[in-house]
Parts: sequence; structure tokens; C-alpha cells
Amino acid sequence: MNERHIIRPGQGGDRDVFEYALLRVVPRVERGECINAGVLVYCRGQDYVGARTHLDEARLLALDPHADVAGVRAALRAVEGVCAGGSSAGQAARDDAGRRFRWLIAPRSTIVRPGPVHTGLTTDPAAETERLLELLVR
Repeated sequence: MNERHIIRPGQGGDRDVFEYALLRVVPRVERGECINAGVLVYCRGQDYVGARTHLDEARLLALDPHADVAGVRAALRAVEGVCAGGSSAGQAARDDAGRRFRWLIAPRSTIVRPGPVHTGLTTDPAAETERLLELLVR
């Protein structure tokens, strides 16, 4: 076990709990293969919900040469739009950050779907979103 991830009582400091889930692209459901294409992060303590995406087109086409790349990119942009709120979030714009996150992590049977939710501690959820994108997606 990596000691840097063990938090003992009183060691949390000014960090807030955050939750995150990977966005996975499953081009051919019958094969069960997927690639990571983004990360969703929610931090209740800072009223933050954010998504960062990166589609490795070559990896996607290696799994399915006939994959709808434009459709996948549109779905990933839509997730980012819901996280950003405002008019690009559509009906979800009226929801708070937590409700938008919960809606986005709900299980789906589409080509772009969320993975399981994990937790951590952070002082900067936006920077954490970028860090997780680099670590788990790119």
C-alpha cells in the first residue's frame, strides 16, 4: 500500500473530499473492449463539477475501424457542457453541481459511459481534474 494515500485523523488539512469517474468509450459492446476518454470530478465542499476529455482516435479505431468518431466527440463535448452549466447544459443547467455529477455517472448502455466512482482529497478540484486526465486518460 502506498503510504501517501493513507490519511490519518487530523491529517486532512484544508483538503476537501472529491469523487471522480472515468468516461469510457465502448465501441463494440459485444467485445467489451474500452478506452478511457475523459474524467468527471465532483467536489461538494467547493461546489465544483468538471470534466476533461481526450479522445485517442487511433486507439478507438484500433478497437473498431468503423467507429463513429464524430459521434463520440459530440458525446464527450456534451458531458463537458453539462459540467460547465449555463445554456450549454440544457435542462441540467438548473441543477446544482452534485445533481449534474450524479446524472452523468448514472449507468448507461451507450458507446460513452461512466466507470465506477472513486474518491480522494484535494485543495484544487480543477487541478485534480487535469491531473487525473493526464494520469488515467492520455
